[in-house]
Amino acid sequence: MASIFTRIIQGEIPCHKIAENDRFIAFLDITPVAKGHTLVVPKVEVDHFFDLDNELLAEINLFAKEVSKKLQRTVPCRRIGVAIIGLEVPHAHVHLVPLNTMSDINFSAERLKMSSEELAALATEIRNA
Repeated sequence: MASIFTRIIQGEIPCHKIAENDRFIAFLDITPVAKGHTLVVPKVEVDHFFDLDNELLAEINLFAKEVSKKLQRTVPCRRIGVAIIGLEVPHAHVHLVPLNTMSDINFSAERLKMSSEELAALATEIRNA
């Protein structure tokens, strides 16, 4: 069965897309830990992040770097935090989280509640950065 991320990649489920190329997609997390929380996902469905082949592993980091620059230009923050957890969805992915404090990347904390309209406007702003 396809992961929710594969279904997003295939267009079956909508997302607030930030960036995309032939190998990766980046979109806003709909239950963010901080405003601008973005997921970077390879289009190939691999469960464990470190099972990605070396070329893809290098490329996802370079793709995430470009996305993080757009995030930092758009969302006021001191830096962009990076997390690889992999327990929520069985599809390798990277979390990019705008940070001002250490607690901004606490995945156990209550998630922000943002409307679809707020997420869409933010995604547009980040894409255009």
